[in-house]
Amino acid sequence: MAILPMLESNYAHAAQTPDEDLIIETVSYKGVPNPVSAYVARPKETKKYPAVIVIHENRGLTPHIEDVARRAAKAGYLAIAPNALSALGKTPADEDESRKLFGELKAEDNFQNFGNAFSYLSTRKDFNGKTGCVGFCWGGAMANNLAVNVPQLGAAVAFYGRQPAIEEVSKIKAAVQLHYGGLDERVNAGAAAYEEALKKNAVPYELYMYEGAQHAFHNDTSAARYNEAAAKLAWGRTLSFFEKHLR
Repeated sequence: MAILPMLESNYAHAAQTPDEDLIIETVSYKGVPNPVSAYVARPKETKKYPAVIVIHENRGLTPHIEDVARRAAKAGYLAIAPNALSALGKTPADEDESRKLFGELKAEDNFQNFGNAFSYLSTRKDFNGKTGCVGFCWGGAMANNLAVNVPQLGAAVAFYGRQPAIEEVSKIKAAVQLHYGGLDERVNAGAAAYEEALKKNAVPYELYMYEGAQHAFHNDTSAARYNEAAAKLAWGRTLSFFEKHLR
């Protein structure tokens, strides 16, 4: 019981980025089998922005991921964070219930729903046509898969995400940035082969290993896993990467 509060997410820490000078909205776009809802944040100035798709962990669209979207918006992007579970018509607030629902997601439907985010963005007057993505854990794997399968993607950033099939790396057109926690042995097992394939196929990439950091080290609502130094360094590198490839 003493360590339980450390293992649970504390969303009181998720409100680190205020929505001042931002436009916040919840939108809906076509999905399978139901529409997908998404959290959107962008600067208040009326103009066209490059977009960043923010992809959540296997807990659904949490306040923490909404905060990450606001961070991207503060940096000058049109940030959209789709809720994968909304396509099932279920969006529980309880993390355990959310994790269970991920088993109901059909891989092909789920991928199509994230792909549809690109179609939705193309309908917005505040979008300039350049798109990047950043994903965490489950979302990191999705970021890698979007890089493989969406040729218009300009930049893909994956935080401790499973790697795509090595034989498909040749299809990547985006620049790729990868962040791994040094203690995350399960995910890190595929990192060397992925890096070798990126080099072989001349894909622009950056790979960073944060020694002493665990899986989910960027999640500042998890006291047991959060590594402040690694998280801040990785996010700074993410924004620099987007600046280079999306501006």
